[in-house]
Amino acid sequence: MHELPVTQSILEIALRYAGEKDARRITHLYLVIGDLSSILDDSVQFYWDIISRGTIAEGAVLHFQRVPTRMVCFECGSTYLPERGTLACPVCNSALVQVAAGDEFRLDAIDIETDD
Repeated sequence: MHELPVTQSILEIALRYAGEKDARRITHLYLVIGDLSSILDDSVQFYWDIISRGTIAEGAVLHFQRVPTRMVCFECGSTYLPERGTLACPVCNSALVQVAAGDEFRLDAIDIETDD
């Protein structure tokens, strides 16, 4: 259910950007979503289809780029992709780790059409 406010934010950003550029239509949006973000592509698409109706973003194609989880171990310095079910370092088994990638969520690019 947390995808609704996230999708509303995406729409607001896209509409604001399109307004600044005097766009007549938003055609594509490119989203980057980390595997740890717990954002579901299908849910974002579902809400997008509903809340973009009647706007210049209606019918815009959402492109989802998934970023795998990558961790860094503070003990041994290893960078690794965690095994399912554990974030511990596979080299030294330390739990002193940090997420290096995979928790992001951002709108990376917007394609628009203008009258130019």
